Amino acid sequence: MEFTERLNALALKVENQKNAIKTEEATKTAFIMPFISSVLGYDVFDPMEVVPEFTADVGIKRGEKIDYAILRDGEVQMLIECKLSSLKIEHASQLYRYFAVTNARIAVLTNGEVYHFYTDLDAPNRMDSKPFLVLDLADLDESLVPELKKLTKENFDLESIVNAAEELKYVGAIKRSIAEDFREPAPEWVKYLTSKVYDGSFTQKVRDQFRPLVQKALKQFLSDQVNDRLKTALGAGGYSAVEAAPAEAVSSPPVAEADLDRDTEIETTLEELEGYQIVKAIACSEVKPQRIAHRDAKSYFAILLDDNNRKPIARLHFNGKSQKYIGLFDADKNETREPIDALDDIYRFAGAIRERVRAYED
Repeated sequence: MEFTERLNALALKVENQKNAIKTEEATKTAFIMPFISSVLGYDVFDPMEVVPEFTADVGIKRGEKIDYAILRDGEVQMLIECKLSSLKIEHASQLYRYFAVTNARIAVLTNGEVYHFYTDLDAPNRMDSKPFLVLDLADLDESLVPELKKLTKENFDLESIVNAAEELKYVGAIKRSIAEDFREPAPEWVKYLTSKVYDGSFTQKVRDQFRPLVQKALKQFLSDQVNDRLKTALGAGGYSAVEAAPAEAVSSPPVAEADLDRDTEIETTLEELEGYQIVKAIACSEVKPQRIAHRDAKSYFAILLDDNNRKPIARLHFNGKSQKYIGLFDADKNETREPIDALDDIYRFAGAIRERVRAYED
C-alpha cells in the first residue's frame, strides 16, 4: 500500500478499536507499534532501528526510560513517549527532560490517535514547549502527509523537516485557533466582525446580541464553502444518475446498466457523500482509494468498485424521512439492508465491506 493508504488504514483501526483499549501497554501494541512499523517503516523488532524502553539518564536521576527511541546509523533520531489512548495529550514535561540528554532532534508525544511532534526551534537541544506538527488520526489533515513522510525510514530528511518546522508550527497553530473560533468565537473576534457591520458602540448588550449571530454566520460560511467545493467536484451540469430498485425491497439485484445511464433529477446530499467517504476509507485497506466510485439514484446512493455497476460494494438509503439504512451485498449480489442511526454506524459493517471488495479482486 502507498503511504497515505497505510495511514488511513491505521486511522480506521484506531477508530474501530480505541474503545477496547484499557491500558498503556495495549495502546502501544495496538496503535503505536503499527504506526512506527507500517506508517514510518521502521522494524520494531530490530534493536538497531527501534529501541523500546530506551534508557535516558537525566541529571541525578538514573534509569529514566523513554518508551521508544528510533535510531539511524547508530544515532538516536526520534524519541516517542506514549500515553493511554483514552487520555488527552496535555503536557510533555517528561519528554522534555529526555530530549536534552540525547542527540534526538524530533520528539513525539502520543496516545495512539493524536501525535504531537516537537523539535528545538526556540533553543538548541531544548525541546520546544509547543509542537510543530499535530497529527490527529481521527481528523487527518492531508497537508501534513508530505511532512510526515519525511520522517519515514525510506524518505528520512531531518534537515528538510526541521527547516519547515517553524512554518508548520505557526500555520498549524493558527488553523487550530481558527477552528476553535468557528466552534466558539473568541470575544476579540466577535468584536472585530461586529465592527464591520455595526456602527454603534460595542456594549455588553451588543456583544451578547452579536455573539450567536457571529457563530451562526461562521457556520453558514463554512457550509457554503463546502457546498461550493462539492458542486465543483461533482460537476455543475448535474450528477450521474441511476434509477432505484423498489424502496420496499429488502433483497435486490445490482444496478441495471440502463438505469445507470438514465438522466433523472437527483440531489446528492452532503450526508451521502460523507457516508461514501467512510465506505471508501474502509475499502482502501483492500484496493487503491481511487478505485472506489459512487453513483446516485432517486432512492439510494450506490458505491461501486471501478465505477462498475456489476461490482456493487454498498448502497446508502438515506432518502427516507427517519430511518437510514446501508445496503450490503452477498456473494450472489443480493442486497440486505441494515439500519443505522448515525454515519459512524457504518464502521460496524467494515468486515462485510472489505469482504465484498476482496471477493471482486479474487
